[in-house]
Amino acid sequence: MLSFIIEKQSCWDRLKAEKRPIFIYGMGDGALKIMSVFNKKNISVAGIFASDDFVRGHSFEGYRVHKLSEIEEMVSDFVVVLAFAAGYQEIVDKIYSIASKHTLYVPDVPVAGDGLFTYEYCLENAEKIEQVYNSLYDDYSRKVYANILNFKISGKIEYLSAVTTPKSEIYKKIIKPGLNEVYVDLGAYNGDTIRELMEFTYGKYSAIYALEPDKKNFKKLAKFVDGMKHVFAYNAAAWCLDTELPFAAKAGRQSAISAAAPTTIPCRSVDSILDHRPATLIKMDVEGFEREAIWGAASTISHYTPKLMVSLYHRNEDIFELPLLIKKLDPDYRLFIRHQLYIPAWETNLYAVK
Repeated sequence: MLSFIIEKQSCWDRLKAEKRPIFIYGMGDGALKIMSVFNKKNISVAGIFASDDFVRGHSFEGYRVHKLSEIEEMVSDFVVVLAFAAGYQEIVDKIYSIASKHTLYVPDVPVAGDGLFTYEYCLENAEKIEQVYNSLYDDYSRKVYANILNFKISGKIEYLSAVTTPKSEIYKKIIKPGLNEVYVDLGAYNGDTIRELMEFTYGKYSAIYALEPDKKNFKKLAKFVDGMKHVFAYNAAAWCLDTELPFAAKAGRQSAISAAAPTTIPCRSVDSILDHRPATLIKMDVEGFEREAIWGAASTISHYTPKLMVSLYHRNEDIFELPLLIKKLDPDYRLFIRHQLYIPAWETNLYAVK
């Protein structure tokens, strides 16, 4: 069982055993999460560095923020730990350039939820992971799945570069959108994925339902869809039922439902919004609440089997729980997994089609 997982030692254990100085590349939430794990595991941080544009006498968590060149002048051999997400080719290329000169790890810390993704965690969930692996429709999906698991354990970026697929290829070969899609966009942000879809449908569609809970993002979304016919935009979060929940508004894409948030947001289920009307394509990128969103679309999925695009990277368990849930709703779905350009393993998505 789990013969496709070849990494047994976590990057945390490798870092703990390191004799060379360890420098964290990046500031912000990712660095704080990594430093918290370092503290629990007694892993020492030698210092912090950032891209040259961000080094202006900054300090972070008591460390002076250096340029990489400054560290290279001070230390001949050291380890780099990446502490931010990169989804643009220029930044990804820079990371690979650093990795060509220094040992580099990208520890996997969940966007939502707790715990670390280790080989032991995989063993605890071996039956489910094996079940997903065997249910994937093509060999390449199985390769992607194996590489993502091995990356999440080891933090080695070569596992990602070996299975990165252009977005256009996913649309053309798996999603194959038609000119009459009824598109449900959960986590619509500023309309970027609506724009994306319409690039492949020449601007044609039957209807679009877009949910975006963050008020600032929703204003951008509303502006983008203004004047478009048969587009219904909701300033609401996707959920398993219609309700109101605490919501933490953050910059960009990171806003999410949070028990500690001081304000609430309306929540809607897909089944409620559609009210027995069909959908042909549903996208779910809802910051760790994809499971609830799937349950909220369960009737639509069971009756109409829309094509599904579902994020698999917010919570540790998403990588196996979400594919199994979709298979439970309709065993006839063909499941594909693809990873788009991103470090760490964000933009690893499940695609379910009939």
